[in-house]
Amino acid sequence: MTFRGFRLPWQMLLTLLACVMLAACAGRARPNTVAAPDVPTAFDLTVRADKDGQFDLDGATITAEDLMSHLNYRKESGQGVQTFLLRPGEKQKVTDRHIAQVYRIHSELKIRTFVLEKEGGEISEIRASSENK
Repeated sequence: MTFRGFRLPWQMLLTLLACVMLAACAGRARPNTVAAPDVPTAFDLTVRADKDGQFDLDGATITAEDLMSHLNYRKESGQGVQTFLLRPGEKQKVTDRHIAQVYRIHSELKIRTFVLEKEGGEISEIRASSENK
């Protein structure tokens, strides 16, 4: 057999090895969510997940940046949000992308953020790693 005969199996082996290493090193991309023991009875703001990592706020589809601007505006006008709930949309479930964007809002605006990943499920609170300890 020539060197050329071993080329395809070696390429497949190296590709498989690279995939295994990538999967082992990837870790969790999603921030920590914990079961919320003290869930408020009402939330200051509730938004629904929408397609492409966007949000549905009172029937309007907005991006994460627009949602952040809206929350900042409410804070500056004296109607600040203390509790925030992300729910699944009518046709879209809550994805990791939605949760990552809500975590960013949580960390920048210092508000309590909650996620209901599926209707009828348990409400989880998003917390930074240092808050869990």
